[in-house]
Amino acid sequence: MKYADSGVNIDAAARSLARAKATVRSTWDRRVKSDLGSFGGLFQPAPGEPLLVASVDGVGTKVLIAAQAGRYDTVGQDLVNHCVNDILVQGAEPLFFLDYFATGRLDEDVLPAVLAGFAQACRENGCALLGGETAEMPGLYAPGDFDLAGTIVGRVREEDLIDGSAIRAGDRLWGLPSTGLHTNGYSLARKVLLETAGLALDHVPRELGVSLADALLAVHRSYLPAVRALWAACGRPAVHGLAHITGGGFPDNVPRIMPPGLCAVIDTRAWIAPPLFRLIAAAGDVPPAEMYRVFNMGIGMVVALPPEVDAGAVPDLAAVLIGEVTRGPTPVDLRLA
Repeated sequence: MKYADSGVNIDAAARSLARAKATVRSTWDRRVKSDLGSFGGLFQPAPGEPLLVASVDGVGTKVLIAAQAGRYDTVGQDLVNHCVNDILVQGAEPLFFLDYFATGRLDEDVLPAVLAGFAQACRENGCALLGGETAEMPGLYAPGDFDLAGTIVGRVREEDLIDGSAIRAGDRLWGLPSTGLHTNGYSLARKVLLETAGLALDHVPRELGVSLADALLAVHRSYLPAVRALWAACGRPAVHGLAHITGGGFPDNVPRIMPPGLCAVIDTRAWIAPPLFRLIAAAGDVPPAEMYRVFNMGIGMVVALPPEVDAGAVPDLAAVLIGEVTRGPTPVDLRLA
């Protein structure tokens, strides 16, 4: 089974966005300091001022799992943490967050639970929940359905910007563990686990030790505390690059930070994929290459550091050495087990 079998076509989305690039760039002036394809957009209000870093995202069909399980306290946290990570990879600290909640008919018990999740994650990440929009659209959403999106704005000084340009051949690549699927690949996970395998959300697979709902609704980890710990231990300049492993997995996200002529060689044998990913692969007969393009496979953030820096020695980081940077014609060489 592949992602497209669940109704999601990553390649088609990429082609559509490529066709729209000229239209998007037509709105820019010299205050825009990034190109399309970055994790977050960079905007400098005036010369010499800090860069504003903005990103927008959603949690995908994870909201369907939340609705089926009747648990709404985690998806708000997921969205904030996802957005925090997307600007963190450029060195930015979050300032504020805005949410969008859409549904067919407002359930007065669901919205407060989701908002509580937003607020909790914003407090934990030190950013303000500045406001949002609640939209009721009967006819567009089926009863009980809802969707979430969020926008985050942070800032970073120009001298502290992380854009991958400091990455050099010989740098080592470290992986920071994920807490589960995070917010990507849920269409395929639902297709495999709930439809093909016919599992119920309250089922406790032997290999997981928790209910399927618990495993699938595990909160997307914020890597802000971990990266701050790296900065404190090694200094900000030591972090040459950061890649958030979200939609598109390793093949689509790691290349976003690699300079031309350099290749990220990643050995997937360096870590053991958590049981949930192995369950999906086995139940859906999903090829390894597809798994690593759809899911984070247990590594939610990739960090490029100089060879003399040992991220494994930073307390409580649990960093895993997963590869190195070499010279090569392709931006990533994913060596599958």
